[in-house]
Amino acid sequence: MVTVTLTVNGETRTVEAAEDSPLLWVIRDKLHLTGTKFGCGIGQCGACTVHLNGTPVRSCQLPVTAAAGAEILTIEGLSPDGSHPVQRAWVEEQVPQCGYCQSGQIMSAVALLARDPRPDDDAIDAAMSGNVCRCGTYGAIRRAIRRAAELRAATAETDGAGAGPQGGAR
Repeated sequence: MVTVTLTVNGETRTVEAAEDSPLLWVIRDKLHLTGTKFGCGIGQCGACTVHLNGTPVRSCQLPVTAAAGAEILTIEGLSPDGSHPVQRAWVEEQVPQCGYCQSGQIMSAVALLARDPRPDDDAIDAAMSGNVCRCGTYGAIRRAIRRAAELRAATAETDGAGAGPQGGAR
């Protein structure tokens, strides 16, 4: 067992875990943030996607010790009330069916919009290709990402502040 200090959703937390314990299980079992899902366990489905220093990573494959000292953002950290533009777009476009993959999909979409505020369909498809949806809602996901881009742009125009560091409104 090792003691690891993590910054998750802006809050510093100290946990004890096995040195090789995947970040996913620390987030879920030690920090009780259950929005990040276990899908395949081999980093192929994207259900476990979180941000590590702003970059989407598969938390099922990342040892918790590799995340020490980094800024970790989970789905719970996007907004306390679901007001993040990507979350709003997901609801407006009625993306989820079973919903299991959606937190990973949303975290990948947030990362995409942070680096490309107006992605075209090819950019969306490329960025989201590592996230699997068992229900096949890929068309709705693409529409929601385009809608989120519109929401972000409207926020930037109305408040002059633009998007915050995680791609949400300030």
